[in-house]
Amino acid sequence: MAAIFQGVGAAAALSSSPSNSFGSKKFVSSPCRPFSVRKGASFAVVRSDGRVNLNPKGRRAQQLISNAVATKSDSAAASSSSKPGHELLLFEALQEGLEEEMERDLRVCVMGEDVGHYGGSYKVTKGLAKKFGDLRVLDTPIAENSFSGMGIGAAMTGLRPVVEGMNMGFLLLAFNQISNNGGMLHYTSGGQFTIPIVIRGPGGVGRQLGAEHSQRLESYFQSIPGIQMVACSTPYNAKGLMKAAIRSENPVILFEHVLLYNLKERIPDEDYICNLEEAEMVRPGEHVTILTYSRMRYHVMQAAKTLVNKGYDPEVIDIRSLKPFDLYTIGNSVKKTHRVLIVEECMRTGGIGASLIAAITENFNDYLDAPIMCLSSQDVPTPYAGTLEEVTVVQPAQIVTAVEQLCQ
Repeated sequence: MAAIFQGVGAAAALSSSPSNSFGSKKFVSSPCRPFSVRKGASFAVVRSDGRVNLNPKGRRAQQLISNAVATKSDSAAASSSSKPGHELLLFEALQEGLEEEMERDLRVCVMGEDVGHYGGSYKVTKGLAKKFGDLRVLDTPIAENSFSGMGIGAAMTGLRPVVEGMNMGFLLLAFNQISNNGGMLHYTSGGQFTIPIVIRGPGGVGRQLGAEHSQRLESYFQSIPGIQMVACSTPYNAKGLMKAAIRSENPVILFEHVLLYNLKERIPDEDYICNLEEAEMVRPGEHVTILTYSRMRYHVMQAAKTLVNKGYDPEVIDIRSLKPFDLYTIGNSVKKTHRVLIVEECMRTGGIGASLIAAITENFNDYLDAPIMCLSSQDVPTPYAGTLEEVTVVQPAQIVTAVEQLCQ
């Protein structure tokens, strides 16, 4: 196996790889765009004109609000079909970003279970093995601790591996490698090694996947020194964050939500990256700051439609960077609205929301006119039964109620 990576590294050394540095002026902000959501055998497609196509087999799909984008973005959504660019599903955007980086830099390689000719469980690596060969797209045994450690070792030798966890819950088996080696080797080696590795894969509560496949492990990895974490929520930022993570000199964990892979959006044709440490302003507002990320972004935007109709003006921020937090964007919003609601799918005890509350209280407590509220998933294993599963996750109606309480 060492010979395989030495061979790839030798090929990379013969090519002139472009610089890995990038400035903040190159980052492109992403406006809200229409999207499509597909969920297993039952799905709903929300189109830019507000029409909803429902699969008759999908009973819960009928609960979706027909227009999940708040009023301020409606006019922009209506004209999306005339915008330049191309439409991609989120998993296709991840694949496009990964493919572009593999073309750009011969040091980039992929490893994980079924990532080769099968194309990955969610097809993020589809076609890459045929294009780049088995040396750069490496199928591994079912041994997360082993191939995660192999990826970290490859990064130490100068490669830029992208390690796919078939499910984020499986990466608990690799926690020792990610924590004790991936996060710490740059420090414990006295700066002799950098670890430019990306560890990515699906997580979150799906559709009746059971407790072990419905893990929200963001807070587990947040506590590891030396690790950066980002969570994608749209095809635009999925591609931009993937490319930026691969170019970063730090170990980066990219969280993808299992229910967002079939989200559709128009993205630019030109090359772009997203800042790994920058939050996204989804909807400007005046009355309350709502901080969220990943799938909960869409629950919040559904709630925002109702809140706007009730006379409230919420400001919605997708924090994207789970470590470190973008306290500049968050702080400016808190200074404007003076009220904060955090909406997350992570567990309430020791979750991302708890860390956000601590950071906001420490830095912006004097600007708050009300206690910070946090809506999180319940501290229980995710039930298999669909009705019980839904109860454990924050729903739009709860967000509306929380905002009404905060703004009293």
